[in-house]
Amino acid sequence: MTQSEQKVMVANTAIDTLIEKGLIFSGMKIGLGTGSTAMPAITRLAEHLKKGSIKDVKAVVTSFQAQNACLEYGIPVYSMNHPEINGELDLTFDGADEVDPDCNLIKGGGAAHVREKLVEYNSKIFVVVADSTKRVDTIGTKFPVPVEVIPEARASVTRALEATGAKPVLREGVRKCGPVITDNNNWILDCTWEKPIDVPAMEDKINSFTGVVEVGLFSKKKPIVFLGTDDGKVEIRNLD
Repeated sequence: MTQSEQKVMVANTAIDTLIEKGLIFSGMKIGLGTGSTAMPAITRLAEHLKKGSIKDVKAVVTSFQAQNACLEYGIPVYSMNHPEINGELDLTFDGADEVDPDCNLIKGGGAAHVREKLVEYNSKIFVVVADSTKRVDTIGTKFPVPVEVIPEARASVTRALEATGAKPVLREGVRKCGPVITDNNNWILDCTWEKPIDVPAMEDKINSFTGVVEVGLFSKKKPIVFLGTDDGKVEIRNLD
C-alpha cells in the first residue's frame, strides 16, 4: 500500500466511523482541516452528502486549500464569527505532521496552524487523521515546530526560543525570495531541539513570548486519532 493509498484508507475509515457513531450528523457545524490526509476526508464527507447519508452541514475551513475543496463539492463555508457558528463547532477533523503516544501533535507544516488551532480548540470534538509516517515516540527533535510571529518580533522571539534550547530557522519561500508569508501576513520560525520536549509546558512557554501569534504544538485538546499502521490497518485512539 502506497502512502497516498494509506491516506485515503485512513480518511475514509475516519469519516465512515464518525458517521456510524453519530459524531458527524445532519445540520452540524464542522471544521475542515488542511493537508494531504485531510483532503481525502473532505472528499469522503462530500460523497456522504451527495448520497444523503448526512445533509445541511455548515463548514468552517482552516485554509484556502480546504475552502477551494468545499467550493468544488458544494459545501457551504462560514466564518467562526458568523452568527450561525457563533465561535463554536461540533467537530473538526484535520491532519497532523507528528502524533506522539499521548496524542500530542505538531501541526503547521503548511503554515496554517493559527487558524487550525482556533477552529480545533473551539470544537466540541477534535479528530486527527494521519498515515503511519506521522507516528513518533517523541516530539521536538525531527519535524520542526512552527512558531508564527509578527515580522517585527523575529529577532526578540528568536532569542527567547534559543533560551529554551531551540534552534529556530526563518522559513523561506519556495520559488520566491524572502520568508514565507502566512495567511495572517506573519512569518514562521521553525524550531527543533536536541532532546524531546515537554509538549504541554513548551506550548504554554512559547505562547507567552511577546510577538508570538501561535505555536504549532497541540496538546490542550486531546483528539480522537485515526492513524495508519505499517501493515495497512487503522489504529483508532480515544474513541470510546
